[in-house]
Amino acid sequence: MIPVTTFRGRKVALFGLGGSGLATAEALVAGGAEVTAWDDNPDSVAKAAAAGVPTADLRTVEWAAFAAFVLSPGVPLTHPKPHWTVDLAHAAGVEIIGDVELFVRERRAHSPDCPFIAITGTNGKSTTTALIAHILRESGRDTQLGGNIGTAVLTLESPKAGRFYVVECSSYQIDLAPTLNPTAGILLNLTPDHLDRHGTMQHYADIKERLVAGSGTAIVGVDDSFSALIADRVERAGTRTVRISRRHVLANGLYAEGSRIMRAEGGTASLFVDLDGIQTLRGGHNAQNAAAAIAACLAVGVSEAEIRAGLKSFPGLKHRMQPVGRKGAVVFVNDSKATNADAAAPALSSYERIYWIAGGLPKEGGITTLAPFFPKIVKAYLIGEAAPAFAATLGEAVPYEISGTLEQAVAHAAAEAGKDEAGPSAVMLSPACASFDQYKNFEVRGDAFVGHVRAIEGVTMLI
Repeated sequence: MIPVTTFRGRKVALFGLGGSGLATAEALVAGGAEVTAWDDNPDSVAKAAAAGVPTADLRTVEWAAFAAFVLSPGVPLTHPKPHWTVDLAHAAGVEIIGDVELFVRERRAHSPDCPFIAITGTNGKSTTTALIAHILRESGRDTQLGGNIGTAVLTLESPKAGRFYVVECSSYQIDLAPTLNPTAGILLNLTPDHLDRHGTMQHYADIKERLVAGSGTAIVGVDDSFSALIADRVERAGTRTVRISRRHVLANGLYAEGSRIMRAEGGTASLFVDLDGIQTLRGGHNAQNAAAAIAACLAVGVSEAEIRAGLKSFPGLKHRMQPVGRKGAVVFVNDSKATNADAAAPALSSYERIYWIAGGLPKEGGITTLAPFFPKIVKAYLIGEAAPAFAATLGEAVPYEISGTLEQAVAHAAAEAGKDEAGPSAVMLSPACASFDQYKNFEVRGDAFVGHVRAIEGVTMLI
């Protein structure tokens, strides 16, 4: 835990007592703040009180006494309308911040020079975050990994000299972190997302821009117009800016030519690394992730040799295009994190012969946008509630069966892929659906897939 000492002896209100909210409340209490915490869920309030966190209904307290209001990132700050606590804080003139801001202030107070890499973007955040942390750890550095990737940032070890922080930041977290100042900040890309919480695409982009605008080195993917303009603005403001691309040749920065990551300076480019053969970094999207990771690690002093070694040994992000087993020429790929069609596209684009396991609780739009990848699919194995609708979309374009359950789908796909003599193939769980019709979450679904693969006779597990 990182005790939040910057509010020692001061009154702090907090709303939202889920996982990260409770961790934040406990960190504030540990640091000596006088906390008053609340949640709309009575069970969450009871759990916090049992953990020693002072609780009270924030409708009934004197807001003028608070030095700050800490809001959990899942609670609306501006759209579709501010939460009632936000209105109370504004009326009292109380600053509204979040857990990442508390971390930033602790770092600034106790170890401002310890390297801090922050990552944001619409797509690829988690893989890039995990890849950077892996490179740092493999090079022997004391590395802390957290934020939106699943580990609350204030549950990490406290800042000290030589300790590296790699923190994934959602737009919600950035919106609550007004003094965010990473050593290296990454903005991967911007596409419409979370507009129900940000109102417009421009407002969403403006929030994301804050992360790189406050960075010592800004690393920006320039393959979309919003991000390209952001790179120009932060550079004009005097921030050292490194551009990355998976689509364009750059005069300066890092860009992909297929699996080759090129490093350009002054119009002259040289090969930095070839990702060919690194199964966990297949596809153009991962070329962008790798380019961002390379730029960030260089910015905090990691050597080129250490970076190349870390890239080659990257085990992949669990449940995201994760090779989990192999039998002969068949690789088994866990992409359970692909809970909609857009999320499934990178995996489908990265293999040439696919035995595709898809389905679950369908999202709006189904899988029609995946039609360009249908020629790669040897056969589809459909599960869950989406199976009939997916079957209708596939029609005569792709052979399919309605397997019903994941266990049946894995067994049938493995058997048929094992007889395929046309070349290497992948049995891939990339559902393009939520899991909730059959599993608690995508992690449980992915773990079930791994279990079914492990049960296949003669398979060699890769994890």
